Amino acid sequence: MLAVVPPARPRKLTKVPFVELADGRLQGVVSSGSDVERVYVSSVAAGTHAYQCSTNNNRPCGGLRGHPCKHLQALADEALLQYGVDRVARYLRVDVGDGVSGGSELLARLNGQPEPASAAVVFSRFLRHLSYLELPGAAATLPELHWFPATGAGR
Repeated sequence: MLAVVPPARPRKLTKVPFVELADGRLQGVVSSGSDVERVYVSSVAAGTHAYQCSTNNNRPCGGLRGHPCKHLQALADEALLQYGVDRVARYLRVDVGDGVSGGSELLARLNGQPEPASAAVVFSRFLRHLSYLELPGAAATLPELHWFPATGAGR
């Protein structure tokens, strides 16, 4: 049985509704601060620390000017809440030394450069996660989620 790791600390989903450590990257979806209908797909590659940020339709973020933008900082902040500093640092392969307390401190320890990447895969994963919220509550297992362990609610 696979153990589901609970969040390190509770987080609010308004600013960063989706964050994950997957496909060799810290990646996620970040809401725009200026337009409620716009989201940004941001990521940092493990090892190389290459980073990218663009809208869900691949328009580059205007804040990416040779350093991580505010969307990447928000993504890193939420990743630290969701997974904890040690797990994020280990995944990205970055030395946090005496520790970090926020996403901007974590990003300051990276040595990557901006590198364009398609937002489509991450955004479609986000949309897929949203689709589960629209399903009515049921006791039956969803075939594509059958590998999740039971919660033990009925035990």
